[in-house]
Order: sequence, then C-alpha cells, then structure tokens
Amino acid sequence: MGIISSLRTVIFYLLLALVTLLWLPPSMLIGPLLPYRWRYRMISVAWGRVTLFLSRWILGIRYRVRGMENVPPQPCVILSKHQSAWETFFLSSHFEPLSQVLKRELLHIPVFGWALAMIKPIAINREQPKQALRQVAEQGAERLAKGNWLLIFPEGTRVPPGQIGKFSRGGASLAVNAGLPVLPVAHNAGQFWPKLDWRKQPGTVDVVIGPAMYATGTDSAAIAELNRRAFLWVAQAQHAMGSLTDANWQAIKEQHHGQGAAD
Repeated sequence: MGIISSLRTVIFYLLLALVTLLWLPPSMLIGPLLPYRWRYRMISVAWGRVTLFLSRWILGIRYRVRGMENVPPQPCVILSKHQSAWETFFLSSHFEPLSQVLKRELLHIPVFGWALAMIKPIAINREQPKQALRQVAEQGAERLAKGNWLLIFPEGTRVPPGQIGKFSRGGASLAVNAGLPVLPVAHNAGQFWPKLDWRKQPGTVDVVIGPAMYATGTDSAAIAELNRRAFLWVAQAQHAMGSLTDANWQAIKEQHHGQGAAD
C-alpha cells in the first residue's frame, strides 16, 4: 500500500503541476480584465475543482457533504476545522467569492502568488501577530461588506485528526461587528491528506456544515459566547465522525460543563 500511495501521490502532483502551468498564463492575462466574481471563478473555483477532480480519480479521495441546507443566502464568516490543504480547495470552490487568511509569503511565489493576489486574500505576516490581527479585522470587515465569504481557520494552524486546537475569537468578532452569523464546518480531511506525510491515502472525506450561529449581543462577552458555541459544535461533530478522540471530547465536555456542552 505504501508504494501504491506514493505512486498515486507522485502522479497527482505531476498532473496538478501540469494543469497549473496551463492554467496560470491565461489567468494572468485575462484575469485582470474580468469583473472580480468572474476572475474568482476562473482562478479559484476552476483550479480548486480540478484539484478535487484529480484527488478523486488519482488519489481515490472522495467526499460527501452534509448540512448544505444550513448555508445562509448571505455570505458570512466560515469557521472551519483545519487539518490539511484539502479543505482549502473544497471551501474556496464551493463558496464564492471567498477571501481567506493566508501567510504573506505565498504571494511572493512567482506567477502563482500573483494569480493568488488577484482573488483578494488577506495576506498576513505571522511574525507580527498584533499587526496581523488588526489587518484581519480591517480587511475582513471590508471583504464581508463587499459580499465575500470570509474563511477563518480559528485554530490558526493545521491540527491532526484526533485533536482540536483552541479557537481564536477573531472570526466571531468579525461576524458580530458585521451583524452576520458564523458558519461552523467540521471534516476529517487530515485522515487522507495528512499534515506530516506527503503521501495521500484513499478514502471519503466527511464534511459537515453546521447551523448558522448568531451572537446574542455585541459586546466582548457575546463574542466569546458565540466563539464557544462554534467550538463546541465543531468538537462534537469531529467526535461523531471519529476525528476527535473520546478522551479529548470528554475533557472538552468537562471543561465546558454547565456552559452548553453537548451530552
């Protein structure tokens, strides 16, 4: 199985590199001339769906989605579990237009980074966290006001299956200040697209979209409570799909006992 998964992964990356080389030149030439939404579809949606297509037919990574009926008609803040790169491809091709927070260095990659810049991400410098927080708050509010979905990975980094990181309040704060809900998303993509192994494994990614959650007020306590609700929903969904250990889920329930933790 190790040799097969290695071979599949090599073929996948070779084909993805070829597609990217063919996709980038027209994107760079035509993209700036297109309205933003068309440009987003050409650059992000098309490339993301091709990546998902190759993932399915080369790597054997399929997916099934539950909870699409929970997606509100108006763009809002998506708070997603972060385990791999797979969910970035999925979310950016299913919610459009979508702005996401990413590290600034990605925009420095020749051609690829230039194309990425055209779809209006929020590129932060992780070495300056205070400045990054202000940037996310300012640019995130601007993107939401213009009708973009805003993708936030509240854990801040990829956390492997079986675990869940603490949620930062930035996404909840942006939603409250904009008068919009947060949309929690759980998945187990890291089981098949692992963080610490370049080889991919076949299987079916479960994506579960939770109910849109609104704050009960506008102060800091309301922001914290909204963030806590989103965290508990994602944690419970991760546990239900087998992507959070019993011990970790039990510890979370004990920590939040009496504050609305699920049974």
